[in-house]
Amino acid sequence: MKMLMAVIQPGKLQAVREALRGIGVTRMTVLDAEGYGRQRGHSALYHGVEYRIDLLRKVMLEICVNDDFLEKTIDVLSSIAKSGAEGSIGDGKIFILPAEEVINMDGDIRGPSAV
Repeated sequence: MKMLMAVIQPGKLQAVREALRGIGVTRMTVLDAEGYGRQRGHSALYHGVEYRIDLLRKVMLEICVNDDFLEKTIDVLSSIAKSGAEGSIGDGKIFILPAEEVINMDGDIRGPSAV
């Protein structure tokens, strides 16, 4: 089992959810996030005063999948969340972590069947 943490653009969330549903990944946690990488934020103008926005809004998805769904899930995330064919700075990242154990608390189910 693996835990995927995907940081994506907020505007891509609905398309990613629908594409994941299409391959059978129906459970995830969605979190609002702020951060920056190579984008480094941007400047904005408000009532004639320029100010700097250092943290940009993103969405983080936490998805736990069994090993047989890992590559399909990565393919969907990386293809749908990308801007254009090549992608661009700010499209996001996917982190893959081992998930040692999963416990479904409503039925005390453990392991891959709990995912």
